[in-house]
Amino acid sequence: MPSARGAEYPVAVTRLPIVVLISGTGSNLAALLAAERAADCPYEVVAVIADRDAPGLEHARSAGIPTQVVRLSEHPDRAAWDAALAESVTAHRPALVVLAGFMKLVGPPLLEACGGRIINTHPALLPSFPGAHGVRDALAHGVKITGCSVIEVDAGVDTGQILAQAAVEVREEDTEASLHERIKAVEQPLLVDVVRRLTAAR
Repeated sequence: MPSARGAEYPVAVTRLPIVVLISGTGSNLAALLAAERAADCPYEVVAVIADRDAPGLEHARSAGIPTQVVRLSEHPDRAAWDAALAESVTAHRPALVVLAGFMKLVGPPLLEACGGRIINTHPALLPSFPGAHGVRDALAHGVKITGCSVIEVDAGVDTGQILAQAAVEVREEDTEASLHERIKAVEQPLLVDVVRRLTAAR
């Protein structure tokens, strides 16, 4: 569909709608929005949804993109939250759902509605160091090379098909924070490349 913000683009292109889910500062979201300004970009971020009052929502608000917060605490149980999240996402009819620093597992309702069209980033070279502490675990194991992965989301914890990876050297002086920052620097263009590739192919 033509972009609702089409005036920003010098060339008319068909852009597929994507919904981005975040929990934090939204650095990956910011990278996706910056790449969207290219005339040949095949996607458009049509909504950003968070599970908390994430500071990254400001990236979307500044760009005039609809935002929503679906809090677990506002639902009677996890199953109800899973259903509410799926309803919020599917209301935008996305061609692709991007988990960009989203710190909760998605449940069966969203997997059933958008299966095969949900991707996630992870700050390690999967299948090594899955879970919430990939950077910390890599340092603890003393690896010399780590990196980031972009995967297709399935029902497991970081077990989906690997779509792309990039390596990052671990330095002797690295802390968890310093290593994570260098991983983010390669994760952002990697995610943008995968999203462009997947939406261009549809």
